[in-house]
Amino acid sequence: MPTPQETLSPLPVRAIRESPLPNPHSPPPPMTRYLIKRILAGLFTIWITTIAVTLLIHLVPGDPVQIMYAQSQSTTPEQLEQIRRNLGLDRPIYEQYFLYMSRILRGDFGTTIRGSQPVFDLLMVRLPNTLLLALSSLLITMVVGVTAGFFAAYKRGTWLDTLLMTGSIIGISIPSFWLGLMLIYVFSIRLGWFPVSGTNLPNLVLPAITLGLANAASVARLTRSSMIDVLSQDYMRTARAKGLQETIVLSRHAFRNGMINVVNMLGLQFTYMMGGAIVVENVFAWNGIGRLAIQSIFQRDYPTIQGFILIFATVVVLVSIFLDLIYVWIDPRITYR
Repeated sequence: MPTPQETLSPLPVRAIRESPLPNPHSPPPPMTRYLIKRILAGLFTIWITTIAVTLLIHLVPGDPVQIMYAQSQSTTPEQLEQIRRNLGLDRPIYEQYFLYMSRILRGDFGTTIRGSQPVFDLLMVRLPNTLLLALSSLLITMVVGVTAGFFAAYKRGTWLDTLLMTGSIIGISIPSFWLGLMLIYVFSIRLGWFPVSGTNLPNLVLPAITLGLANAASVARLTRSSMIDVLSQDYMRTARAKGLQETIVLSRHAFRNGMINVVNMLGLQFTYMMGGAIVVENVFAWNGIGRLAIQSIFQRDYPTIQGFILIFATVVVLVSIFLDLIYVWIDPRITYR
């Protein structure tokens, strides 16, 4: 009978000798290298945005402080000078930029002109409402646009194709603010199904439909063109010749391969919804950063406008990086270098 030493000693020694040791100097995987490059490019984009935000005040004709308080008759020249010193506008532009960057790196976006509230806290309170509206609208865009484009391509040349594409052209032509006003008139005033304004969940339905339908038309047209190209490929005929069911052919081979361009379009539509929410939020009195941006523009509240631009640029960069990760999941043939 073998002893414990004879039974146990050879295997660990062999395993230790044959197991490769990690090389600390080995290069990172291609995905990691690509993500590092994308993150660095995103940080560079945000840095360029900080320069543009700093120049924003100086590009406005006239004295920014006087423009801010043009409607205030009780403000004295001494008070205007004090406000100018508080904002750092009495210093050279390069000093203003370094002071601005030092505050941004500490998470300090300044304070609002009118209410003296922290800009960052105010934006973080409003940002979830805008993200909720944009994501809800994106869901409607995906369901309506992708479904309409898919069936239009599958039934190409039929009355269904003509009907869906005619509807998409009408959807592209309708301004979002006019569609929102019509939805308010029909579903809020005439039928009384939804409230006219507010920031609760029942108030989300109409603005989400307004943004979603306005962008679903362009997604439907792109989906149709992408699916028509995929359905005409040789591997689709091969899949049908092998006897696969039509649902499997369409779901596994056609739909997934035709989604690359559509996903890219949806990412661009999401960033457009973040900007388009400015109009829709004001139509429905939805308390997001878009409505806050419009109010800040009317009040000449430059610190809030600067914070809005910086937050918006950061969201666009993050969405762009997220899209690059989605591409690999949809099509494993895509490699990053």
